[in-house]
Amino acid sequence: MRRQTKIRSKLKGTSVRPRISVFRSNRHFFAQIINDEKHQTVISVSERSLKEATGSKTEKAKKLGVLLATKAKSKKLSKAIFDRGRYSYHGRIKAFADGLREGGLKI
Repeated sequence: MRRQTKIRSKLKGTSVRPRISVFRSNRHFFAQIINDEKHQTVISVSERSLKEATGSKTEKAKKLGVLLATKAKSKKLSKAIFDRGRYSYHGRIKAFADGLREGGLKI
């Protein structure tokens, strides 16, 4: 919890550069783009929204990153702040961030 509050205190999403928040459970991976100025979720995705449910958890996280990046591009968002929350930057979190970059989003 200390790590989460320390990271979260430094990150604020705006309408120009919103915050990408992630949550991973044992089964699924969730992500959302948040505008902190308006306290509003702009876009949200989860592994359940993927059409292809094959592959490892890391591969699914990367596909989810690409999906979120394409949805963000359709809303005319090109930059964002990545909030990894309490998770270390490796494994599924790193694969998700790589998927965002691959999809064309600048984080």
